[in-house]
Amino acid sequence: MKPASWNHAEQFVAEDDVLRAARARADEVGVTPIGAGGGAALRFLAAVLDARTVVEIGTGTGVSGLWMLRGMRPDGVLTTVDIEAEHQRLAKETFADAGIPPQRARTISGAALDVLPRLTDGHYDLVFCDGDKREYSAYLREALRLLRPGGVVAFDNALWHDRVADAAQRDEETVAIRELGRQVAEHESLVPVLLPVGDGLLLAKKEWAGED
Repeated sequence: MKPASWNHAEQFVAEDDVLRAARARADEVGVTPIGAGGGAALRFLAAVLDARTVVEIGTGTGVSGLWMLRGMRPDGVLTTVDIEAEHQRLAKETFADAGIPPQRARTISGAALDVLPRLTDGHYDLVFCDGDKREYSAYLREALRLLRPGGVVAFDNALWHDRVADAAQRDEETVAIRELGRQVAEHESLVPVLLPVGDGLLLAKKEWAGED
């Protein structure tokens, strides 16, 4: 794909002033949020799932969370987890600026692998992972427990700055993302797809029991 076509696809769904302000906050605190193309894909996915319950690992300043909230049901609740309480404070500003009622965004401060085991099995429509890349395989295990049948898990940075496709790249994060891709592709209970939007968005649907 030529760069002009990639840029056209990334910008096909335009971001508004609220999202641009959230990105400015992210720059100030050194957070790299999902790109506009990936955000639009998450909103579309939440809408297709008619999502009422979503878990997000990596709140940042609320960019991805707002995209998903805008695709969810009007009564949907986003549960978003981040180790940085300050980031979550900024995310709450983003949600408030967008007119999202406070009860629709539940922020939990803490390490994802400490928080996720406390969430309800089989309760969630969508789990979005954008935390520590070295923990992606552990997030997958938690997501499979948390998702209802038919729910979807999504991972950002699945191409990791073009490093995953380059076999010569063997740093810890790249290896972890590469291993995640193998696990998802080979899992008997998942229907996977890798979308080349942004830095790569890996999606997998948890099949219904008895589904071929």
